[in-house]
Amino acid sequence: MAHTSPTEGSRRTLEEYHINEDVGFALPHPLEELPQAFSAWTRIASNLPTLIDNGQLRGEVEKLPVLNTDELRGHRLQRLAHLALGYITMAYVWNRGDGDIKKVLPRNIAVPYCELSEKLGLPPILSYADCVLANWKKKDPNGPRTYENMDILFSFPGGDCGKGFFLVSLLVEIAASPAIQAIPTVSSAVQNQDQKELAKALCDIAASLENAREYFRRMREFVDPNQFFNVLRIYLSGWKGNPKMSEGLLYEGVWDTPKKFSGGSAGQSSIFQCLDILLGIEHRTGKGSPAEFLQEMREYMPPAHRDFLCSLESGPSVREFVISCEDEDLRNAYNKCVNGLVSLRKFHLTIVNTYIVTPSKQQPGGGSGSEENRGTGGTDVMNFLNSVKDATEKALLSSV
Repeated sequence: MAHTSPTEGSRRTLEEYHINEDVGFALPHPLEELPQAFSAWTRIASNLPTLIDNGQLRGEVEKLPVLNTDELRGHRLQRLAHLALGYITMAYVWNRGDGDIKKVLPRNIAVPYCELSEKLGLPPILSYADCVLANWKKKDPNGPRTYENMDILFSFPGGDCGKGFFLVSLLVEIAASPAIQAIPTVSSAVQNQDQKELAKALCDIAASLENAREYFRRMREFVDPNQFFNVLRIYLSGWKGNPKMSEGLLYEGVWDTPKKFSGGSAGQSSIFQCLDILLGIEHRTGKGSPAEFLQEMREYMPPAHRDFLCSLESGPSVREFVISCEDEDLRNAYNKCVNGLVSLRKFHLTIVNTYIVTPSKQQPGGGSGSEENRGTGGTDVMNFLNSVKDATEKALLSSV
């Protein structure tokens, strides 16, 4: 049997979990065009702002032919179709974002959307796996993966706000992906009780988190707070924990009763949940707790990524090993990672303040209702993020 080096072996392991060497949990090289047979979907998904503006969006969706999803073969093609139908669904439900809400999704879109969701193991709502991880392309295919050389595949109203929000999120995800590549090294170092190797891998993780934060800072360059709060946020809202859709959405021809699904949020990113597990960070548990919300958000991740989180949970505890070693350098390396996560989470709080809390206070009669302070995932976002940040800080180890 051919011998594989540890790095080669771990690379193969990560690939099995659909984790890419270059882009981590993001979908590598998303397809950009659906086959001709699905041009009716493309025509709507590619023209949402105009159709909404002209008042034609809902009529167009209602006269869509029912298309057969069996012709969509291969993971990337299915992800593209799921993304397009997710955009169309959000636009159909919220339309102009003025409170005129549709609570029934017509069968000609509900049936294929739910079939595709079933095949992919994703929910029938626009999630982070769709609008961030599978919603990008390079303008010049041979050019670099930079904001300036990238674009998103579909757009909501709100000008470039969606492009800024989704691409910066994606670039943060990609910048943090070397941390994921280092996980197999961390696991084997703990198993082999190799302190030096572990300290080095932890320092690599800390460096990639630092890099991710630098990308995160660019959110303010590309996303206008009022456009985000008043326009984009509405299209990303789901029908769970949302008083405007307290019953949920009825998927006609699929289920007899309405179903509730959360809107897309960073809680659906595998990368941060991954690092929480790796570093042994424990979030507050119980009903309505951060731990419960994060656990629920795993249902919105691609199944392979969900499986990866489970496999990490069954691995040896990095934290326990670091504590047992009583080695100053190792503790410092571990704390560097935890601090990297803390500073990302603190920055996330300032972003939420800029994009949700402040604009909500500028609403007529705004600022009082907790409803406006909800994140797109349906949580009371400031309390949630503060709790998550506090739990992360608690994981810091004191000196030996």
